Amino acid sequence: MTDTAWIDAALTSARPQAVGALLRYFRNLDTAEEAFQNACLRALKSWPQNGPPRDPAAWLIMVGRNVAIDEVRRNRKQEPLPEDEAISDLDDAEDALAERLDGSHYRDDILRLLFICCHPDLPATQQIALALRIVSGLTVKQIARAFLVSEAAMEQRITRAKARVADADVPFETPGAVERTERLSAVAAMIYLIFNEGYSASGDTAEIRAPLCEEAIRLARLLLRLFQSEPEIMGLTALLMLQHARALARFDADGAVILLDDQDRSLWNQKMITEGLALIDKAMRHRRSGPYQIQAAIAALHARAAEPDDTDWKQIDLLYGALEVLQPSPVVTLNRAVAVSKVRGPEAALEMIEPLASRLSNYFHFFGVRGAFLMQLGRNEEARVAFDRAIALANTSAEAAHIRMHLDRLMRDSQPRGAKAGK
Repeated sequence: MTDTAWIDAALTSARPQAVGALLRYFRNLDTAEEAFQNACLRALKSWPQNGPPRDPAAWLIMVGRNVAIDEVRRNRKQEPLPEDEAISDLDDAEDALAERLDGSHYRDDILRLLFICCHPDLPATQQIALALRIVSGLTVKQIARAFLVSEAAMEQRITRAKARVADADVPFETPGAVERTERLSAVAAMIYLIFNEGYSASGDTAEIRAPLCEEAIRLARLLLRLFQSEPEIMGLTALLMLQHARALARFDADGAVILLDDQDRSLWNQKMITEGLALIDKAMRHRRSGPYQIQAAIAALHARAAEPDDTDWKQIDLLYGALEVLQPSPVVTLNRAVAVSKVRGPEAALEMIEPLASRLSNYFHFFGVRGAFLMQLGRNEEARVAFDRAIALANTSAEAAHIRMHLDRLMRDSQPRGAKAGK
């Protein structure tokens, strides 16, 4: 690392702990965020000269708290300062603070901070934006760029989210065991949403939005440190790693989609795959299966296949069947149909997805998959209709281009042989 890179890394790593604790002191997102920023400015002046503190998070909490209290004093010279208990329930000593950072307060502070960002009153887009701003510390400009909107629009989105949180009067006491479990599920879902925002990017925006995937993995690792024995958090972290490991192989030089079977597997990140495989294996040993673990197990089977033909599609079919029981969804059934087509053929797969037509009538992937099955069965005219519908529903230019490739193939296959040869 460079002389200053370690400071940036330390500040990024300490942010969730510090902002979480400052939020518990001041019970206001803006105040907590400003206190942390002020502490970071002090760190940039102090740490290069004095070296890193024993515990950067504890240092930032104490400095941020003191700077914010000084600000309160300056702004309220004519008013008595509130009792200390009103703004803090921690001792002033840094040593005691540092010890408690590794205990339940540390965990609950971060979990509370994450939970506030995924408050049920907030739309998903605001949850993600708020988490990226408050927990991850991304600038408004960075978040706006990832979401392909203007800075003003993203600033407004984050401001509205903060206002909703304030109006909701979120409780700040330490959550009980039941509430902690509920929060954990909500936080995991929010992290998964952040990842999907980056993963679903098209070829021309994948590089811009890839940091969202990386940030989601960082947050998942953080959550795993707090809940080391939770198999679903292991499964979530493994799933994100195994999916992101294929990032370099998912698009060609022109930004066109490359399907899994056609990807250059030498481009897959083997280090990330190894870590993801170890995590999902550890999670499965707990014998408390959940949706994230099942999805990670499916991703693991793809990752373990050296060649497409080595893929264990029978096991993938069984895993999707288990996922259908735990998390019934037409999209899950659609994904399972792909495995069924590999195991029992396209006719069985087509029969499986036909009942989904009404519920997935506006879903791009339904018509793309249906068209592929019809094409495999030689029902080219029906396939063409399905592909046309898929293009109309495509969310990105890369999706549309991929379907047009199938249409071009249909056109070539439907031409007389003399026409194909140019005669």
